Amino acid sequence: TDRKKLHTAPVGQAFRLRPFHVLVATGGGYAGYRKYEDYKLEQLEKKGIELPVKLASEWEVALYKSVPTRLLSRAWGRLNQVELPTWLRKPVYSLYIWTFGVNMKEAAVEDLHHYRNLSEFFRRKLKPQARPVCCLHSVISPSDGKILNFGQVKNCEVEQVKGVTYSLESFLGPRISTEDLHFSEAPPGNSFQQQLVTKEGNELYHCVIYLAPGDYHCFHSPTDWRVSHRRHFPGSLMSVNPGVARWIKELFCHNERVVLTGDWKHGFFSLTAVGATNVGSIRIYFDQDLHTNSPRYSKGSYNDFSFISNNNKEGIPMRKGEHLGEFNLGSTIVLIFEAPKDFKFHLKAGQKIRFGEALGSL
Repeated sequence: TDRKKLHTAPVGQAFRLRPFHVLVATGGGYAGYRKYEDYKLEQLEKKGIELPVKLASEWEVALYKSVPTRLLSRAWGRLNQVELPTWLRKPVYSLYIWTFGVNMKEAAVEDLHHYRNLSEFFRRKLKPQARPVCCLHSVISPSDGKILNFGQVKNCEVEQVKGVTYSLESFLGPRISTEDLHFSEAPPGNSFQQQLVTKEGNELYHCVIYLAPGDYHCFHSPTDWRVSHRRHFPGSLMSVNPGVARWIKELFCHNERVVLTGDWKHGFFSLTAVGATNVGSIRIYFDQDLHTNSPRYSKGSYNDFSFISNNNKEGIPMRKGEHLGEFNLGSTIVLIFEAPKDFKFHLKAGQKIRFGEALGSL
């Protein structure tokens, strides 16, 4: 007959699963389950129902980390750079705009055909008048986003969301040399928090801003300050949306992040850009040596770079509102800074804020 023979492999060989595949499938399924749980929590939050804190166990965090988010983020980054045919650009971008509520009327270029790929669309610039910078207050919001938490730093711990904390030292890493920051040497035996406060009578404050995928993805200088040092922590790229931040303790300490430290008129000042899933690329405009989400990295490591040199004793001066950097998709900005005790935030937890609006003042 003309019938073709069908050759079958032994059952054991056909269904042989490798440990890596099991981890990816299990971790991916669990991540999907978490996304669904996050959606339910968001609906309760919108109704004004206070959400109980339920932290992940060690095995749940390990399972989430088994998802190859760094590899997926690099793949997503390459996909974003693929040039789209002109006829496909408007349908693709329109779907994204509808899904995440993007306001294209604020964009410097409203024509969707102008953006050759998703990466250019994510990094779109705004019209100059779209974000007026508040000049009457000491500190402005460096980006669009949602306020997750703010207030004084207490007991060397910072709240990523209400009731869920992380270690200040784990987040920033060991104290930078006083030569780089022009600070006087702190007395030995002081806590890490006390070592950061350089002036008597000052306190340490923090503010956490979450950038959603539909937000403007660039970030700016929140005040007039000098950037003296950069510390890059390679790490995981777990989601940093409010639901996950409420679930995983020290989430920001697990994830890749770029810590910029320096000083302003009241002492210590730092801005940290925290990476997340599909946000493997964090760019700092004045730092050409920074490369995030590298395929090779040592877990728990970090690398330092000083902007203080023989030719530059002052570091990088930044003016309030000046362009500082960008994400390739939404993520998180954390400000930790020193200020007098009468510094007041003009915020409410959970509120939406836009770049240029006031965070707080003296």
